[in-house]
Amino acid sequence: MLNVPTQVSILAYTEPVDFRKQHDGLVAIVRELLRVDPFDGSVFVFFNRRRDRIKLLVWDRNGFWLLYKRLEKGTYQSLRDEGQGRLELSRAELSMLLDGLALEKGMKRKHFSEFLRIEGRDEEAATS
Repeated sequence: MLNVPTQVSILAYTEPVDFRKQHDGLVAIVRELLRVDPFDGSVFVFFNRRRDRIKLLVWDRNGFWLLYKRLEKGTYQSLRDEGQGRLELSRAELSMLLDGLALEKGMKRKHFSEFLRIEGRDEEAATS
């Protein structure tokens, strides 16, 4: 089970990657093609051409974690990136993707807000 904190961003590279690449090769993709700092603690997701394998790259204070999963049967869902080559995922979407669930079926309803702060809640709790 993979546990990703809420403040960590998850960025999927939607183009196929040569899976002979290891840590340094994937870091180069993050820097040059995604144009993101690989040391910011984000989770970076990569797929092979057949989409039956996935790699997750994460910086953890003093080194990179490289998580690798090979499916014995089936493929991972293709991600729609709108021509940018990358797609930001939520924790729920990453979990659904790893579990083989269709992301379109699990989309949030349009009135649902993931980031909501109710004004005055903290003051009420402090005065009670």
